[in-house]
Amino acid sequence: MNVKDGGASDGRTVDGVKQSGDEGALDRALRPQRLDELIGQNTVRDNLRVMIAAARARGESLDHVLIHGPPGLGKTTLAHIAGNEMGTAVRVTSGPAIERAGDLAAILTNLHAGDILFIDEIHRLNRAVEEVLYPAMEDQALDIVIGKGPSARSVRLKLPPITIVGATTRLALMTAPLRARFGAQLRVDFYPVAAIELIVARAAQLLNTPLDDDARSEVARRARGTPRVALRLLRRVRDYAQVKGDGRVTQALAVAALSLLEVDPLGLDDIDRRVLCAIIEKFNGGPVGLETLAASISEESDTIMDVVEPYLLQLGFLDRTPRGRVATARAFAHLGLAYTRTEQGQLGL
Repeated sequence: MNVKDGGASDGRTVDGVKQSGDEGALDRALRPQRLDELIGQNTVRDNLRVMIAAARARGESLDHVLIHGPPGLGKTTLAHIAGNEMGTAVRVTSGPAIERAGDLAAILTNLHAGDILFIDEIHRLNRAVEEVLYPAMEDQALDIVIGKGPSARSVRLKLPPITIVGATTRLALMTAPLRARFGAQLRVDFYPVAAIELIVARAAQLLNTPLDDDARSEVARRARGTPRVALRLLRRVRDYAQVKGDGRVTQALAVAALSLLEVDPLGLDDIDRRVLCAIIEKFNGGPVGLETLAASISEESDTIMDVVEPYLLQLGFLDRTPRGRVATARAFAHLGLAYTRTEQGQLGL
């Protein structure tokens, strides 16, 4: 069981003077802390703003919130923002980390009134753990079975009013009873390039990294519409500019750094190209099943489904069909390959 307290900051500032090699800590320092600092996701932000204002006006805890969407789009950040706006602590855990019902019971009994429990990958909770979560969300109670066999009895413990914020990249894998217990279900989607540019500019300022406008646009275009990717690329571009230049990130240095990382102008990296090339070269453009595709490139099927496919689908490079994945004409063109379709519906090179 792994629980982290997200309610307090360690006071570290990302100012170029005091930094560590912990990129996780750096990521956390670059995250927005308030709704007013949040860039993009306007619908999600506006809904959260109304919910938080209403809860504070009534003096109640925030209603349970489920946030779903592709990875790297700010689900964890939104949970911490909600905690900051409500003035409460945020406890962080994940579905796979809560192995037994007793683990969740221990977490719940250590929460205080108004606290937020953020459960990442909530779709991976097992059924026994879910059964403990239901009364906690609905009745602010914890049902514990004492003893075994005929002498076993159930005891109900009262819990303080708390908020469960769940995050998932696979909404369809959540059980219907669990989904129904969330008062708000918010979807985060890929960011437009303009929003990513603002995120990159803000991060560069926090990092004290001089960044030309053209370089900022270059990083933003290759960030796959994902803030986490944008911040990772910015850090690598900053490293390259420090080693190969005078520390100022110009467009030429940004292009050179991103090329070294094998990130192309559309943001596709090595695994994206391997997936597309496998479909085209090994399976004649598809269709091919997910498990077969994963085995052909020695990757996990979950990685392809959660990390690779959403962006390729957004670009129109990939189609999902009942028979499997199919590469589109755009994918062929991007890879510099000729695309043809025969009368029988088969693809050829």
